[in-house]
Amino acid sequence: MPFFASADKALWRLALPMIFSNITVPLLGLVDTAVIGHLDSPVYLGGVAVGATATSFLFMLLLFLRMSTTGLTAQAFGAKNPQALARALVQPLILALGAGALIAIFRTPIIDLALHIVGGSEAVLEQARRFLAIRWLSAPASLANLVLLGWLLGVQYARAPVILLIVGNILNIVLDLWLVMGLHMNVQGAALATVIAEYATLLIGLLMVRKVLHLRGVSLAMLRLAWRGNFRRLLALNRDIMLRSLLLQLCFGAITVLGARLGSDIIAVNAVLMTLLTFTAYALDGFAYAVEAHSGQAYGARDGSQLLEVWRAACRQSGIVALLFSLVYLLAGEQIVALLTSLPQIQQLADRYLLWQVILPLVGVWCYLLDGMFIGATRAAEMRNSMAVAAAGFALTLLALPVLGNHGLWLALAVFLALRGLSLAWIWRRHWRNGTWFAAS
Repeated sequence: MPFFASADKALWRLALPMIFSNITVPLLGLVDTAVIGHLDSPVYLGGVAVGATATSFLFMLLLFLRMSTTGLTAQAFGAKNPQALARALVQPLILALGAGALIAIFRTPIIDLALHIVGGSEAVLEQARRFLAIRWLSAPASLANLVLLGWLLGVQYARAPVILLIVGNILNIVLDLWLVMGLHMNVQGAALATVIAEYATLLIGLLMVRKVLHLRGVSLAMLRLAWRGNFRRLLALNRDIMLRSLLLQLCFGAITVLGARLGSDIIAVNAVLMTLLTFTAYALDGFAYAVEAHSGQAYGARDGSQLLEVWRAACRQSGIVALLFSLVYLLAGEQIVALLTSLPQIQQLADRYLLWQVILPLVGVWCYLLDGMFIGATRAAEMRNSMAVAAAGFALTLLALPVLGNHGLWLALAVFLALRGLSLAWIWRRHWRNGTWFAAS
C-alpha cells in the first residue's frame, strides 16, 4: 500500500486547513493577554483571566453542539440524504440558540455563582464580573457558530471552517486593539470585541451555509420541516457528549488545582508546559476533525472499506506529526521553554519535566483519532464510558502524588490519555469483529 494514497490526500485536504485555523485560537488568547497586560493595573489582567476561564469551562461543556452536528451531518452526507442534512443543521441550531438565549438572559446569577466558586481578590472579581456581563451576551452566536462549524465540516466544505475561524479571530484581535487601547474601554472593550466578532462570524457562516445547502440539494421546504424528527435522539446524544466533556474538564482542572498545592513555581512550570501540550493538541485535533467527517461519511454510506482506509491514513499521517512534535521537544524543548519564560528558576525546573512533552504526543494521538471515529459514528455513550474509565485511572494515579510530586501529575495525564485510547480501541475492535459498527448507535 502506498504511504501517501488517495485516502491520505483526502485526509490532509480537511486536516491541514483545520490545523492552520486552530493555530489562531491560542493566538487570540495571546493578544488578549498582551493588550490587557499593558493596562495600568494587574487587576484587569486577573479579571480577564478569571472571566476567560469561566467562559471556557461553560462553552467547552457545550462543545457537544459541534461534535454531534459533525457526526450527524457526515452520516447524512455519506447516505446522500438531503432531508437528513437539513435536519442535522436545523435541530442543533434550535438547541444552540435556545441554550445561548438562556445563558444571556440568566447570565447575572450564573456569573455570581461562577465567581463565588472561583473566589479571590474582590477587585479582580469585579473586573471579571464586568467582563462576563458583556462577554456572555455572545452566547447565542457562539453556540450557533459551533453548529455551523460542525455542519460545514460534516459536508467536507474545508474552506468554510477555516474562513470562519480565521476571520472571526482576526476581527476579534483588531477590535481588541481598537476598543481596549484606542477607546480605553479596558476589560469591557475586550469582551465587546468578542461579542461583535461572534455575531459577525455567525452572519458569514449563515451565508456560507446557504451556498452549501444549494450545492447539496437541500430545499427551503426541507428546512421548514427539518425541526421535526427524532429530537429525543439528539438530546440523548448531546447529553452523553456533555458528560464526557465534563469529565475531561474536571481532570484537566485537577492538574491546575493540584499543581497549585505543590507551589507557585510548579504551577508556573506546568502552565508553560501545558502551553506546549495545548499547541500539540490543536495540531493533532486537525486530523481528528478530518476523521470525524470521513468516518461519518463512511458510516452513513455503510462502507467498511472506506472506513478502514480513513483509519489507516489517519494513523500514518497523524502518527508522523506526533513523532515530529516529540522530536522537536526532545531536541529543542529547552530553547522553546526559554522563549516562553525568562525566569531562570522556571526554565531550570521545566527541564525536569520536558520528557513528558516528548511522551504525551505519542500517547495522546490515538485517543484524538479514535474520538474522531466515534464522533463520526455518533457513538456518544461509548465515548462517555471510555472517558469515565480514563478519569478513574487518572484519579488512581494521583494517589502516587505524595511520592512522585509533579511527575505524578504528568504521569496521571499520560495514563488518562492512554486509557482513553485503549478503551476506545477495545470497543472499536469488538464492534469490528462482531460486525456491529454500522448498527444503530
